[in-house]
Amino acid sequence: MKEKVLLLHGWGGSHFPHWQSWLAGELAKDYGTVSFLRLSNCDMPDLGMWKQELKEHLAEFKPDIVLCHSLANILWFHLCNEESLDEVKKLYLVAPPRIDCQIEELQSFFPVKVPTNPHAKEVLLITSTNDPYMNEAEAKDLQKALGVEMKVLQNAGHINAQSGYGAWEWMLNELKK
Repeated sequence: MKEKVLLLHGWGGSHFPHWQSWLAGELAKDYGTVSFLRLSNCDMPDLGMWKQELKEHLAEFKPDIVLCHSLANILWFHLCNEESLDEVKKLYLVAPPRIDCQIEELQSFFPVKVPTNPHAKEVLLITSTNDPYMNEAEAKDLQKALGVEMKVLQNAGHINAQSGYGAWEWMLNELKK
């Protein structure tokens, strides 16, 4: 795989056995260029700090593909709304929380406006029928607002290790297309 892949975790990180950790290892095993950026203070994240860290990393790494999980989607939306991103080839928005999330530890990230430009040539929104952070109607509203394709996983929870997403062969194969 010749594209540079950036993985962005959400609240609490995506430590092993999360699919992002697994995916980073799988891509590296095939000599792929992958960055699994660890954003600071992932249990009590601060939007300003995360934006600065991501901006610096994007300038340095210059990814072709970005995979956001959970709160990282909201971080991406904030940068899109600032128009401070270069366009990437592919963007995967996996299990974003609702855009008006009310979790106290995450309040610096909300509210957020759905961006009119996701800064990617191709975008795939991946949601679940039973995600506790975004219901099906909210996911459809987000898809419509973004104007992107959506893949809905049945009963996949928050699409994380707790819902059985350690090894995620589908995503690995998707990236190797």
